[in-house]
Amino acid sequence: MTTTRNGAPPVEGVITRDTPVGYELVGVKKKAAIQLMGSRLWGRFNPNHWDPVYAAETGLDAPIQTGEMSTAYIAEMCVNHFGRNFFVGSQMNCKYVASTLANEVITTYGVVREKTPKGGGFRFKVEVWADNDDGQRKTVGWVEADVDV
Repeated sequence: MTTTRNGAPPVEGVITRDTPVGYELVGVKKKAAIQLMGSRLWGRFNPNHWDPVYAAETGLDAPIQTGEMSTAYIAEMCVNHFGRNFFVGSQMNCKYVASTLANEVITTYGVVREKTPKGGGFRFKVEVWADNDDGQRKTVGWVEADVDV
């Protein structure tokens, strides 16, 4: 992925009008930290998201991360690639297919599947997903964003 001098992605993003279908986005890797899972922002109202004892009593192996956290990881990957374009007219649709347990490491992935002319640029459709280190799929979905429109 192209970066600026300080290591950040360019403001306009690295996906340009010349990006081909099949382009693979560089993902982000995050640990499902129980400290975050129990924050007011993510899951504080449901002890299944932060209390190991309560989670075990309800049949879970460990507290589970909220789906919004996986979506945030995928969104971070997309901002790294689409830059400011991700904040205007983009769409994101995710489905949580398996629970992410506390302390699992999650990696996001994305592949450009469609590139449709729109205005003076293109509308990109990207298949996205998140897996744990064992390759178990946790979240699946797609993102659409405009470039040079």
